[in-house]
Amino acid sequence: MTTDVFSALANPVRRTILAALLERPRTVTELAEGMPVGRPAVSEHLQLLVRVGLVRDERRGQHRVYHLEADPLREIGEWLNPFERYWRDRMRDLRATLDEHPDLHSTERRS
Repeated sequence: MTTDVFSALANPVRRTILAALLERPRTVTELAEGMPVGRPAVSEHLQLLVRVGLVRDERRGQHRVYHLEADPLREIGEWLNPFERYWRDRMRDLRATLDEHPDLHSTERRS
């Protein structure tokens, strides 16, 4: 896992591209439809995603078809797991505290 992958994921257009590729492989033209940026910008984003290993491209005739490469995302998920556990444990502790002290979670506002 590299900082490059995190940097790539920081951009909302690139996240939208990855979400679209999660559904199925697509051409740059298909990916550009409905995007807030034009086709040239989508192409630049795709080049970066290919460079960091999140996407691969395949030549089909005159077109390139882009595919999601999920391995780097799996690595990020594994890295995030301890943080997810941390917050799950905090919520469990909060729930236990509220169960022990019902007066703390009253829906009535206090003055």
